[in-house]
Amino acid sequence: MTAPTEQCPRCHQVVRAGATFCTACGVPLPNRAARSVRNQDLGAGAALPGQPAAPAPHGAGIPGTIPVVETLPGFAGGAVSPSPRGGASGPGAPHGAALGGGTRMAVNLQLVPATAGKRLGAAVLDWLFPLAVLAVTFSIGFAGITRTRSGGFIVYDTGSVVLFGGIGVGVTIIYAAVLLGLEARTGKTLGNILLGIRSADADGYAPGAGAVFLRGLITGAGVILALIASVLVLIFQWFGVALFILGPLLLVAAIWAILVVVSSRWDKEGGLRGWHDSAAKTLVFDVKAGRDPITSGGIQGPYSFAPMDLPPVQQVLSPVAGFRPAANAASSAPAPASPPVVPGAAAPAAASAGIPTSAAASAPAPAPAVPPTFVTPTFSAPPAVVVPAAAAPAQPPSHPDDDVERTHIRPGTAVPAPVAVLRVRLDDGRDFQLDRSVLVGRNPVGQAGEQHAQLLAVDDPGRSISKTHLHLLSDGAGIWVTDRNSTNGSAVTTPDGRRDALAPGVPTFVTPGSTIHFGDRTFYLGQA
Repeated sequence: MTAPTEQCPRCHQVVRAGATFCTACGVPLPNRAARSVRNQDLGAGAALPGQPAAPAPHGAGIPGTIPVVETLPGFAGGAVSPSPRGGASGPGAPHGAALGGGTRMAVNLQLVPATAGKRLGAAVLDWLFPLAVLAVTFSIGFAGITRTRSGGFIVYDTGSVVLFGGIGVGVTIIYAAVLLGLEARTGKTLGNILLGIRSADADGYAPGAGAVFLRGLITGAGVILALIASVLVLIFQWFGVALFILGPLLLVAAIWAILVVVSSRWDKEGGLRGWHDSAAKTLVFDVKAGRDPITSGGIQGPYSFAPMDLPPVQQVLSPVAGFRPAANAASSAPAPASPPVVPGAAAPAAASAGIPTSAAASAPAPAPAVPPTFVTPTFSAPPAVVVPAAAAPAQPPSHPDDDVERTHIRPGTAVPAPVAVLRVRLDDGRDFQLDRSVLVGRNPVGQAGEQHAQLLAVDDPGRSISKTHLHLLSDGAGIWVTDRNSTNGSAVTTPDGRRDALAPGVPTFVTPGSTIHFGDRTFYLGQA
């Protein structure tokens, strides 16, 4: 049975069932995520103590889980329906309430595009400092220009412009590089953090350095043009007309930057992308009104907020010699003896079979025919005679499968306990069964003696994971986790909620039910 496919209503490309955005054109899609049949509502159909549980309606949620919240066409900007699927509804239900999570938890499952106002505010906060530095340093530099006459020529001393202008440009370049690296890896900037927005790529993960650089290049095209004009003024010493050249250029640069930042307001896809976002294939989301895709599984969302649901272990017990269950004992009991046949009862029939035909003809006429009545005779068994028998040696009851080919187990031999199977589930939904030795990283490579280790590669566009980040060693009821001197470190959150950082190169024993953090990614350790 193949999975149902759906098409984007705008570009008609095939999208995955339950997708929030079309990965081809970026248009927002209504949330059509399928619900599991076992996720039934235990609230409406819950049984009282001592009564059988009533079947719950299909599509209802289990208390404590996070239901999928529908997006209604009438709600703009990614607003959510006040009554989630399977949640409380009706006059008595609270506005936006959802089973197991409340209003805020249900709303935060949605992706909300950042508004043009928040984008502009974040951009102003980000570039206010470097623009102020450039304005102050160049003003001091131009004010320090001296003019002298030498041999009938006017000589301008531009050393102050070069000095202070170079300082301003250097500070701006360093600031821009730090800002670019921060946004490329986490989607955060100073303005984004203060206003609650995040930049992401088309899949909802960290945008990367290339996309952030292209966005900044398009937004700051006017500023770059003004800097080039300033260099030309210095080279050709057009100081008399410098104000008339640089003033309009700076004004045009500011207007252009504002238009680019707020261009998402005129986007036909619901305010999803601006001009620079379309060129760099990036998105900007409001993480205060919705969830942060970078830390919650991208556009497709988290695989599950619940603990990993692993299949139960099917224990196989071999029968022990000398042991017979009650059912087998009942089935192997001797059947009751059939009633004894009395030899005299069959004699008349045998005699009548031997009567000659002439004798039968001379017999008197029979009486009128009467419907025969068949009566089953009952026989009483003769008193049993108890004969003392020699005592037989005690033998264990026979097993129905006993034969010469069957392996017999000596009494007292314990059945070996089943070996626990350890599994990990990554935050992107992938589930793996662990081997004896596992290497986890962006592109893990084993060291000497680790040629047979299981390699678990994790996609990380934000570059928060090292090439070989972790080494996992299975050990019965848990695993030994060793941080391979990673750049961003690792940590473990135990089942009781305590988080401990892992020391590089030191193995740490982790039990099932724990969550391991490495870089910006996590995985859950389960047992089956």
